[in-house]
Amino acid sequence: MARKQSAGAARAHKESFFCSECGNESPKWFGRCPQCGAWNTAVEAPAADTGGARSAGRRGGARAGYAGASAAAPPQRLGKIEGSAEDRWRTGIGELDRVLGGGLVPGSLVLIGGDPGIGKSTLALEMAAALGAGGRTILYVSGEESPRQTRMRAERIALQGRGENLWIHSEVDLEAIEAEVERLKPALLVIDSIQTLSTAAIEAAPGSVSQVRECGLRLLRLAKERSLPILLIGHVTKDGSVAGPRTLEHMVDAVLYLEGESHHGYRILSAAKNRFGSTHEIGVFEMRGDGLIEVVNPSERLLRDRGEPVPGSAIVATIEGTRPLLVEVQALVAPTHFANPQRVAQGIDPKRLAVVIAVLEKRASLSLAGADIFVNVAGGIRLDEPAADLGLALALASSFRDRPLPPDRMAVGEVGLGGELRPVPHLARRLAEARRLGFRSAVVPKRSLEPKSDEAASSGREAASDASAGRDALTLVTAATLAEAIERALGG
Repeated sequence: MARKQSAGAARAHKESFFCSECGNESPKWFGRCPQCGAWNTAVEAPAADTGGARSAGRRGGARAGYAGASAAAPPQRLGKIEGSAEDRWRTGIGELDRVLGGGLVPGSLVLIGGDPGIGKSTLALEMAAALGAGGRTILYVSGEESPRQTRMRAERIALQGRGENLWIHSEVDLEAIEAEVERLKPALLVIDSIQTLSTAAIEAAPGSVSQVRECGLRLLRLAKERSLPILLIGHVTKDGSVAGPRTLEHMVDAVLYLEGESHHGYRILSAAKNRFGSTHEIGVFEMRGDGLIEVVNPSERLLRDRGEPVPGSAIVATIEGTRPLLVEVQALVAPTHFANPQRVAQGIDPKRLAVVIAVLEKRASLSLAGADIFVNVAGGIRLDEPAADLGLALALASSFRDRPLPPDRMAVGEVGLGGELRPVPHLARRLAEARRLGFRSAVVPKRSLEPKSDEAASSGREAASDASAGRDALTLVTAATLAEAIERALGG
């Protein structure tokens, strides 16, 4: 009997292995992760049920429901649940509010990821200071910096006069942080970063998969029970995803990424997940010596550095969420000196570039097979929607023929495999943004002005009305095929 009990205890304390990249759990060691394919990422850790706070929660005594609900609360009919208007806090940073869907929702758990030095901590400190200036108590927990270092950063970004309600706590123990939350009762908790936290319930090093997962679950329960918004800062792996288990991204309410090139001053904030808003909005910031500064008019800022008209440059009108954005696409087509021509794309999906090149060769009779092709989207913006196809194709054709496009001409349209140009949504907003920035002509698909497209027809009528009135006239250059668009756009 004693032997059976010892065998059961051994099974209860059986070690398991986690992938340090994706968090995949396996009962035995593995050389290559079966989930993400990474090599030599197996980390030995205790099994998920390690006692401590989680086991106490499962026993029922310490398990509180979300948002103050009772642990034994019965199921409720959807129509009987008391509803209220969604309360959002304006963070004081308009670009951040746009990405969050209008503001910070009480009780939400938000994760911000990005490369080291990209500005995650600066953005979090600016948001904490802005909310603290409104009278709310903010607790900023820094596990990577001392309070003196945090103050030096606040002085550098000119926040030293707004720190009356901002409390800085240099701590990595989760139990101590929970005690400070109980004492201060803050309106916002910032954790910088989640990889530095540890809890006594898990016998593992800080930053390990089991520690990150357990701390994330504890903070999630804390946010829901107290209706306390919590902002987590997380490091990223080599492939750009948030380091730690995938369950960390699944348990939070919003996952934001702050991206940008190290040699570029612009930073792009986007949402990979948002339970309270759209994931298509982006926020544009500029990194300067005094911190991250909002770019209120990104189209004008991105186009202000354009030089003289040169072959291979085209202006594309894209939609990011609800915001029309005009960006410059640059292309360089040059003879190759290698057996296999190079295809280098930055800001454009390489597969989409390959499709546009194939259509140009087959449908527009441009011989690009023996040429190196380099494509770049100025400003560090990434173009994902098909509406950028026509601008990309015109930039390639302009470089190939060594003939520049007019500097006041933009393009928008989707290119089909048959060489046809297809209409795109929200054409009226794209044309209005181009008209506001002083553009005089736009290359658009001919089908966009057909009566069956109410929005496109309205856009055409607005452009014609502007032309007849003689104010900021925007001439629409229409084409049914890609070959026709190239001839009309490059032929003046």
